[in-house]
Amino acid sequence: MSVNRCLSLFSRLRRHVDPRAVRVAAGSSHVSSASALLHSEHRACSVLCCRSVSNSSSSKPPDTSLFVPVSLKPDPSGDGGVGAELTQPLEKSELLKVLNRFYRRKEMQKLAADGGLDARLFHQAFISFRKYILELTSIPADLHIILSDICYGAGHIDDIYPYFMRHAKQIFPMLDCMDDLRKISDLRVPANWYPEARAIQRKIIFHAGPTNSGKTYHAIQRYLAAKTGVYCGPLKLLAHEIFEKSNNADVPCDLVTGEERTFIDLEGRASGHVACTIEMCNVTTPYEVAVVDEIQMIRDPSRGWAWTRALLGLCAEEIHVCGEPAAIDFIRELMYTTGEEVEVNTYKRLTPFTILDQAVDSLDNLSPGDCIVCFSKNDIYSISRQIEARGQECAVIYGSLPPGTKLSQAKKFNDPDDPCKILVATDAIGMGLNLSIKRIIFNSLVKPNMNEKGEKQMETISTSQALQIAGRAGRFSSKFKEGEVTTMHRDDLPVLKEILSHSVDPIETAGLHPTAEQIEMFAYHLPDATLSNLVDIFVSLSQVDGMYFVCNIDDFKFLADMIQHIPLNLRSRYVFCTAPINKKQPFVCTSFLKFARQFSRDEPLTFDWVCRHVSWPLAAPKNIKDLVHLEAVHDVLDLYLWLSYRFMDMFPDTSFVREIQQELDDIIQQGVRNITRLIKATDPTIAPPLQTQSSRRGPTDAYNGAISSDYLFGRKSLRGQRGSGEMIDSSLASRLVRDGLLTPELLQQLQKEWSKDKKQEMRNQSALHPDDNNNDTKGKKKKKKR
Repeated sequence: MSVNRCLSLFSRLRRHVDPRAVRVAAGSSHVSSASALLHSEHRACSVLCCRSVSNSSSSKPPDTSLFVPVSLKPDPSGDGGVGAELTQPLEKSELLKVLNRFYRRKEMQKLAADGGLDARLFHQAFISFRKYILELTSIPADLHIILSDICYGAGHIDDIYPYFMRHAKQIFPMLDCMDDLRKISDLRVPANWYPEARAIQRKIIFHAGPTNSGKTYHAIQRYLAAKTGVYCGPLKLLAHEIFEKSNNADVPCDLVTGEERTFIDLEGRASGHVACTIEMCNVTTPYEVAVVDEIQMIRDPSRGWAWTRALLGLCAEEIHVCGEPAAIDFIRELMYTTGEEVEVNTYKRLTPFTILDQAVDSLDNLSPGDCIVCFSKNDIYSISRQIEARGQECAVIYGSLPPGTKLSQAKKFNDPDDPCKILVATDAIGMGLNLSIKRIIFNSLVKPNMNEKGEKQMETISTSQALQIAGRAGRFSSKFKEGEVTTMHRDDLPVLKEILSHSVDPIETAGLHPTAEQIEMFAYHLPDATLSNLVDIFVSLSQVDGMYFVCNIDDFKFLADMIQHIPLNLRSRYVFCTAPINKKQPFVCTSFLKFARQFSRDEPLTFDWVCRHVSWPLAAPKNIKDLVHLEAVHDVLDLYLWLSYRFMDMFPDTSFVREIQQELDDIIQQGVRNITRLIKATDPTIAPPLQTQSSRRGPTDAYNGAISSDYLFGRKSLRGQRGSGEMIDSSLASRLVRDGLLTPELLQQLQKEWSKDKKQEMRNQSALHPDDNNNDTKGKKKKKKR
């Protein structure tokens, strides 16, 4: 029953019942027969309005903290002072008392809860309602009459309820459409989202095995033999590799990544084969064969949705899935929901690798073919400087380097004629690069990760991550036919052995992500909500079965909040917020904001505009800070190219931007080749010079505020070089600071406490052995006399 129906009934009652004859004592629970009838109608109205909510599936209740109230503007077409003319003006003080009495009524709170207002929303709605009433210069006539009756004892306090609920649904519009919102956010059967794939009987072949087992090779052979095919990989480098391999094998193949479209046909006609990053795969184009690489990433907290989409949605007669054996059972179960069987081919590693019984301990013990794996840029800079200080060259690879620079560094390391024989890298080498590595050396076993709440935390690497990295040693195609794995620090070696002794945790869930269409439907029902708020409510209401989870959307929300003030239509706003940018780079974020602002003005982002923004041309880096900025500029140009394939008219100068990006890649390569010189020229806070054995630092070193282990523990024992040159300070204290598990301030506090404990221990010993102490004192006195 609508609110209007309730008001109509109330009008009929007023015609038959004299309000002045009905007197209800203040605070009394007695309700007149007329008011009781009206009250029951109010309850019926509430129950009918909210039946869709209460009768919906027993899903999780919505997170009402995400319900942002809509601000209401006064209605200019009001009825003036009609209410006051029919009754008499209302005093604000009396109104406040009446409204507060209504708020304290337990019956009203319960009735509101039945209508979808929990305690939090009831409080917010009441505050808004009270402010609305008290600030109005002219209250609507029907509400004015009701309030007047209550003030003069002719009406019941509960009569306010319909007006309160009407106001609540105006400021919380989701209350009126909760059932529709739940239906839109129902993600329990994602297989039904892809009718084209369900219309054909697909054959699923799982190629399972560890790294360097040839599983992807066998899938690619079938891909090359097919009339049409698509390769879906996790990285641009892998897509590039298959693109080149296909064309070298005389199988015309196009390349599609977020930032690049390369067509082999000179007239731009699509080839029968395409190599793409997995987010870019087309789920409506029919293929004979599709290859989905690294299927275990289907559980990735941020990107897992792309593997789910590819696996469920690709229209191919054969889907070849490559990945860890830990995913076999889950993929079988997932395909059971589509009615498709899974054929499994298992492979063993082609070359063995062994875990050594000794840690490296010192950079002096490095040998050709070694790869030191770090989990932070600072460690990369620091270790590469130490290596080159010893007269050895090293290659450097980390995630934020452009693809061309990564390939250049990999080529330098792999070249047997190049003097560079050592590689320092992050776990970016885990996928996408063929490297001639003999020994993998873990500099640390702790890396930053995002938990399910989107919070950054330091965690020991998983068995899957350790195997992925360790498996790079002794590749089948390299000159090293056997691989070795160890750690830099002695204390880490038993931990690594423990990690690698476990089997990989089986995959149990697959990621999902709200589509632009789903968010648009949400926006239709909640037109005043921000995009970030829409996504939050979507995730809060979403229903998934036990096989799926909703991927982390923090990066999406970060971008949505950043450009919320910029006037964009919803679809454009959504596309901008899916851009893959590094939010840790201030220059990239600023550029993103400027791109969106220029776009909103309907002003094309020309090549000249971009050059002015990035201050092109750019000089070679003079220090690490310059190098980091150049990497950020490269990311900005990537962002331009990414947007250019979504908004071609507004980002028209793709070819020119690609040209300067290639020039920038060359500049960055030059900087990385001279990285030691850049580190030396850099402020110490960015690239710390490591401690030498002869140095004696104070409680904090000159960079990052790290505590010196010498000072903290009062000893000289440090791992590393025992002779001249720089060495590694790998004490427990410094490593905890480096890995972010302790702060310098906490270490200082610990040092003070340990110092107090030591003094107390000495006092205790003196008390236990007073004679020894007296003898020492006497001896000192004798020495003084001499």
